[in-house]
Amino acid sequence: MSNMTLSEELKWRGFVNQTTIKDINILDGEPITFYWGVDPSAASMTIGNLAAAMMTRLFIKHGHKAILLVGGATGMIGDPDGKSEERELKSIEEIAVNKAGISEQYSQIFAGMHFDVVDNYDWFKGMNYLTFLRDIGKHVPLRQMMSRDFVQSRLGESGAGISYAEFSYSLIQGYDFLHLHKEHGVSLQLCGADQWGNSIAGVDLIRRKTGDEAHVWSCPLIINKATGIKFGKSEDGAIWLDSKLTGIYKFYQFWLNSDDEGVEDYLKVYTTLSKDEIDDIMAQFNADKASRIAQKKLAYEVTKVVHGQARADSIVRVSESLFGDGDYQSLSSEDFDIIKAELKTVTAVAGETTIVSLLVEGGLASSNSDAKRFIDSQAVYLNGKKLSEGQNNLSQSDAINGFVIIRRGKNSQILVSL
Repeated sequence: MSNMTLSEELKWRGFVNQTTIKDINILDGEPITFYWGVDPSAASMTIGNLAAAMMTRLFIKHGHKAILLVGGATGMIGDPDGKSEERELKSIEEIAVNKAGISEQYSQIFAGMHFDVVDNYDWFKGMNYLTFLRDIGKHVPLRQMMSRDFVQSRLGESGAGISYAEFSYSLIQGYDFLHLHKEHGVSLQLCGADQWGNSIAGVDLIRRKTGDEAHVWSCPLIINKATGIKFGKSEDGAIWLDSKLTGIYKFYQFWLNSDDEGVEDYLKVYTTLSKDEIDDIMAQFNADKASRIAQKKLAYEVTKVVHGQARADSIVRVSESLFGDGDYQSLSSEDFDIIKAELKTVTAVAGETTIVSLLVEGGLASSNSDAKRFIDSQAVYLNGKKLSEGQNNLSQSDAINGFVIIRRGKNSQILVSL
């Protein structure tokens, strides 16, 4: 089924959720101009955004025209949906940095595909307030805005209240849809499940202002089947697409540790692999789950989409060297950049600094006598090989691109800059 239609592929990958479209086969017909957007509330998207982005890729792949929005205007207010308290406003400077980060990630995730990027600040920055109230506010029923769940919860007896600015957020986003409909012919908005209400506001506004029909297609919430809760959080919080916020190694490991129950779903949602490829991977996985071939393929493919093939190949080499049977000699200087971010790094002088002192300084031993005991019991490795008997110092010949990895036991490791 490599030649699936869009409606078939959306069903197979699990991207069918709430939509205003009555017959989804219409998606298999003439090209539709659609938009999908992200607010710059941070300098990076998360893997929650990535699920919607992968759905967006499918629409482009099947011939529909994409407009990707960076919410410079909506980001100045902040989406109140799902928030129990008022957001802290971002500065103009911070929003500018965040917009640049989101735009850069658009370029990576949608590399090789055609799309246009727009910023809603461009059409809001010169807008007259009274004109907006007369031309837009007049067409938005207060009852509709008051009925939103987040408004009701914030105004309830135990709610924290809501400002006029946040109350107006869905009105602003609704106007985005109307503006893009008029200026670019957009008739469909893609969104995450949490944006359904804001998106419907745009559909209603377009109908009231122009009489035209517009639609919304939302991405379902991705659930961790092992826990029954939202997928995408680690012990440290959100998993970001920016390597400065979530290191590449940690990003790769997150996918590598995916639960067995959900890994097939994650392969469908978060990779571009075909049905035949995923069926083959899952057949191998189900025959030998201990191999974790599905998780390994998932981790590689998602890292490739988000960080590019070169860095995905690099992280595989690093992972296999540190925790598998990989060849340390194959590690490049770029690979060591990743390792430096993951392992404690200590400095040594060839021929002078003792291995005993490095074990203590690196935290692999609590004292010199402790370190000597590990060495005597042959529990110390240099670049994956047991320390030679009688070797007391590191020599330049031990180094790979100027580094040595010292391991004690199975998993305790440090990086030595020689």
